Amino acid sequence: MADGRFYLTTPIYYVNADPHIGHAYTTIMADIVARHHRQLGEDVFFLTGTDEHGGKIATSAEREGRTPREHADLLSARFRDLGGVLDASYDFFIRTTDPEHEAEVQRMFQALHDSGDVYRGSYGGWYCSACEAFYGEGDLLEGRLCPIHRTPVEWVEEDNWFFDLPAYRDRLLAHYDANPDWVQPQARYNEARRMIELGLEELSVSRAQVEWGVPVPWDPEQTIYVWIDALLNYRTALGYARPGEDLVARYWPPDLQLMAKDILKFHAVIWPAMLMAAGLELPRKLMIHGYVLKGGEKMSKTTGNVVDPFPFIERYGIDALRYYLAREVRFGEDGTFTAEGFEGRYSQELANELGNLLNRVVSMVGRYRDGVVPADAGDEGELAAEVAAAVEAARGSFARLDISRAIEEVWRVVQRLNRLVEQRAPWTLAKDPARAGELDATLHALAEGLRIVAILLWPVIPGSAERVLAALGQDPAAVALERAAWGAGAPSARVAPSGPLFPRVEEAAA
Repeated sequence: MADGRFYLTTPIYYVNADPHIGHAYTTIMADIVARHHRQLGEDVFFLTGTDEHGGKIATSAEREGRTPREHADLLSARFRDLGGVLDASYDFFIRTTDPEHEAEVQRMFQALHDSGDVYRGSYGGWYCSACEAFYGEGDLLEGRLCPIHRTPVEWVEEDNWFFDLPAYRDRLLAHYDANPDWVQPQARYNEARRMIELGLEELSVSRAQVEWGVPVPWDPEQTIYVWIDALLNYRTALGYARPGEDLVARYWPPDLQLMAKDILKFHAVIWPAMLMAAGLELPRKLMIHGYVLKGGEKMSKTTGNVVDPFPFIERYGIDALRYYLAREVRFGEDGTFTAEGFEGRYSQELANELGNLLNRVVSMVGRYRDGVVPADAGDEGELAAEVAAAVEAARGSFARLDISRAIEEVWRVVQRLNRLVEQRAPWTLAKDPARAGELDATLHALAEGLRIVAILLWPVIPGSAERVLAALGQDPAAVALERAAWGAGAPSARVAPSGPLFPRVEEAAA
């Protein structure tokens, strides 16, 4: 951002079941964005974590023979472990059972009560226990089924505390109209604005029948509605993420908040209204991504169609999964995960087009120039211009959060370099001493093009990009975007042959 800092959040993941590809997708995409902004030299704070309160977790824990706390500890650790496996560079992992979070939630909730925005009332509505949310009659599927989980809802009546959401309708609409790109993509902006335009209902913000939660400070017989508790994490984390340091002034408001489309209303309607009520600045942008589908349906524990990411990571490596999800699923749209598609991207693009290209370049520099990349003779102006154009195009795509398009721009350079190998045929040039200059120019162009490719791909496949740089004799930490310029590499670099970047994977035994 213009102020040189960038605060990015994922939704905090609900710990009622093990993580799946959908969770991995959100974390990976957030990490790609965070890494890109670090490449720009910005002060990045990347927050993720787990949502651990609510009746659904208590029910899941009882079913497994655990206490809610034991259940939350176990599942939260699995989500934290997944972040590590995904090579996610988050700065803090928040848990809503953190005592610091709970105390701040109570303080902020008390302030909303003191201002008159939270008041006592009675409520009856159709409730989905899986969503932990109420639905209007018109929102339900035929047969009174939850629109998300397609399971029966139940009628629930309670005396609770309420938030005066309708009071913020006009302010919300004014904010949307003044910030037409506040929610992306445009279809989600339109959807959220339409929710507000059609009218808002008072929001029940406490539960009388749910014990596993943060107690309402002035009414300990009730707990704060899990969604209110969860949304406030984006603010509370900054108060204790770094012991002894208050990060609120440094990072608030969030520059970008990522989430899937099923929680659009909570983030694009309820969350900004809560912040308005508290007198806090709103996030600068919300990015709503689609679902990663299997068999045409959203993956979920409820429907039983989840894809476990770990076997793919174990077999192909984490960068292969990061690449496939970022390349295959256009950010903001639904996309389908298939094993066949994954294997195709891996073998054709990663192993063949990128991995084999690196192997050939390093081998040829070693064979024909004793392992030292020749100096730039200045004869590759046309190629240098093509690469510079690709850098700018990729950078623009990243800025628009069009990650798939950014990868496409980089991949054009990969394919261009592969064509250069075939067109120039360095093995032929090496046989003719009179063409030594052409061979030098070719080898330098290939190495320099690959170096820039590695920098551009670093947010997506960080470990592999660093291996490319190391193999080319470059500093693997030199990934700042300003170094993605022709001629910015270390001169007279000595290549360092290594094993295959993306090894061939044999077909699994039937």
